[in-house]
Amino acid sequence: MSAEPHPTLPPVRLPSDAELARDALGAPLFARAVRLARWAGPHARVHAGGELAAEQLPEAAAALGLDPADEEGPALASQAWRVAVDTGLVDVTEPDEGGDADGEEEESGTAAPGEDLALVTGGAPGEVLDLWLAALETVLADAAVPDLDDLVDALDAGGEIDFDRLDWNPGREADFLDGVLANLYLLTVSGHGASEGPIPLPVLAASMVIPEGMGEPTDAVLEQVSDAMMRLDDQFRQLEPIGLVEFRPVDEALMAEADDEEFAAAGSASGPGADGVDDEDVSRYGLVRLTPLGLYGIRARMLEAGVTAPAVGELSDKGADALLDAVSGYPEGAAQAEIEQWLAGREPRGAVAELLAAARGADEGGPLRRLRCQQALAPAGPEAEQAVRAVLDDPELGGLARVWLSEHGVADVPAPDEAMVFWLTVDTIAAQLAADGETAELPLLMRSLTEHHTGFFDQVWRVDHPATAYVLEAMGRTHPDKKAAKEARKAAFKARSRQG
Repeated sequence: MSAEPHPTLPPVRLPSDAELARDALGAPLFARAVRLARWAGPHARVHAGGELAAEQLPEAAAALGLDPADEEGPALASQAWRVAVDTGLVDVTEPDEGGDADGEEEESGTAAPGEDLALVTGGAPGEVLDLWLAALETVLADAAVPDLDDLVDALDAGGEIDFDRLDWNPGREADFLDGVLANLYLLTVSGHGASEGPIPLPVLAASMVIPEGMGEPTDAVLEQVSDAMMRLDDQFRQLEPIGLVEFRPVDEALMAEADDEEFAAAGSASGPGADGVDDEDVSRYGLVRLTPLGLYGIRARMLEAGVTAPAVGELSDKGADALLDAVSGYPEGAAQAEIEQWLAGREPRGAVAELLAAARGADEGGPLRRLRCQQALAPAGPEAEQAVRAVLDDPELGGLARVWLSEHGVADVPAPDEAMVFWLTVDTIAAQLAADGETAELPLLMRSLTEHHTGFFDQVWRVDHPATAYVLEAMGRTHPDKKAAKEARKAAFKARSRQG
């Protein structure tokens, strides 16, 4: 899978392997492949490539509980058979090439249940998931192939596919689908898919077509968005039976009514309800969501491609230094979930001491590590008090320790000296800038931290913190009080000169 690496790809929260394996076994297409593997035997005749003989497809459909007289039944049986063969659930012996020299009917190959079929009921969850991943690869390959009618129209006089006429490049199509799934994965793990509902299909199509920063899309771009939507509608219909996505297709009546501009207008919305677009109107353009099994599958393919795609819980056996470094780049909710899992298997007092030790450091990542450490310590009970008290005199952790002790109602907390107050102020703002950038809430934090200190800017530039000048420059840009902002800029200049 080819996907653009994301510098801070958020971690995904996945169910246990056992739960995912149950989901895999319940995916309609995979379940049909398993049933056909059990049906395979001496009666099954296969052609070159392992395809089930056409005359046997109705029988295979009946074995799946489908109507063999219905056109869809044999088609579903053929797809399930291909998955069964590709995953090793069925072993096939193909017929000899060339057929019978006397013109008699070509002999058929044979099929039998494969050794891997036993893993369905007797294998570990991870082995079941490996089978499902193999099935997913087959389905993804099929989804990147044009509609059969288009293939027939593109046959040349010799019966070969004219790719120029078809305007289809297999590698390009596979890359497009990979990119779509990578975008869908990122939207989901960032909180825009799992927590806020499915993604409108026009939004996903637009993310693949409209260049970043483009203003009003041109007519040509609008047409590309419309074409991409139709491709995705067909592809997600194929991907839903393997359990990768939950999908609401484009309303067929809408296809006949809407033009390219209307499709792209829906794509310009950031989600249902955006810009006055009614939820029901958006849903008619198609909605898609990765299932937990789908998140597992796309993440597995990303990892294989070398993309860093963390999962919550992976740091449980790592040290506190690795934990704080990693969660510093996570969204707050994901960071909290990872921290909770890390703490769950450790003796509280020792874990707190290890976290505090890992939070030290004058490097650029230090402030955010201390913020995540404070987040980790927030739910700790009385068992943490001794370890927290031990760092009261630490110049980097003393302020953090006093905040925790005060918030937990501990008596006899020594008041910080002025140098510690200023240092903690700089460290806190630097951490917020590192975590979220210059948000709308940051000026309010700045006002709160500076209003209670007379002559704050006359003193803060002297603070021996590596982020002092950086923080003061940010305050000069964003402080809600114009006079304070001007004082911050002057103090930033002094801090730079002092550091220089």
